[in-house]
Amino acid sequence: MPSINSGSVEIHYEDTGGDGRPVVLVHGWPLSGASWSGQVPALTAAGHRVITYDRRGFGQSGKPGADSAYDYDTLTTDLDAVLTELDLHDVSLVGFSMGGGEVARYVGTYGEGRVHSAVLAAAVPPCLLKDDAHPDGALTLDDIAGMQEQLRADPEAFYGAFLTNFFSAGDDLKVTEEQRQEALGLAAQADLHASAECIRSWVSDFTGDLAKVTVPLLVIHGDSDAIVPFEVSGERSAQAVANSELVVVADAPHGLNVSHAAEFNRVLLEFLAH
Repeated sequence: MPSINSGSVEIHYEDTGGDGRPVVLVHGWPLSGASWSGQVPALTAAGHRVITYDRRGFGQSGKPGADSAYDYDTLTTDLDAVLTELDLHDVSLVGFSMGGGEVARYVGTYGEGRVHSAVLAAAVPPCLLKDDAHPDGALTLDDIAGMQEQLRADPEAFYGAFLTNFFSAGDDLKVTEEQRQEALGLAAQADLHASAECIRSWVSDFTGDLAKVTVPLLVIHGDSDAIVPFEVSGERSAQAVANSELVVVADAPHGLNVSHAAEFNRVLLEFLAH
């Protein structure tokens, strides 16, 4: 299996190859690069070189457990390792959900020298934390601690409920049960410690990172997202970046790249054509 060493952690990746402009897809929690299966063929058919990778602790990547931090500064070193090892330039970075944090932090930390454009899809920036400094946020630290505790106590039950909500708009599941089960299968590959620690990273503050984004930015979000509410994430990210395009997908849940794959791919390809 192809992998790249990031520090002491082996990062599994998939690369379609080719001479087209590269697109790097950064997956959401608690999944893996395989969660982009509805996008890779469409992007490849459009002529792009497509790279997916598994976040440390997830999918087929190394699982360092308690020996690794899972804050965004650490996680973004893995994205940087992929771009550096594969010598990628003029890249479009596409981050879904938690993966949007790596995209924002990459630009904030490493700059835009390798970056052509960026996409935040149902993504956590600019800041989901709700506290005195962020009174309009979505999640308190107590909320985070409660989720971590529930996950550690019964991973199967937690993932089952989470991924149902992940793919639901209101009370309606917007994917097939087979698709939900596929996501559960990906979640089952995650290291439990890594998975729980990443929950704490969801409430990182990316305000400073977004302030450094000058390349074209697409923000795409479902209006029925019950995991990362649009009003505290996508809407604010689009407002924070002057060179941004906002697309809100009607009746779409958090996992809109699966539930609304055709519309998601159309919007993404139109943006990447520039």
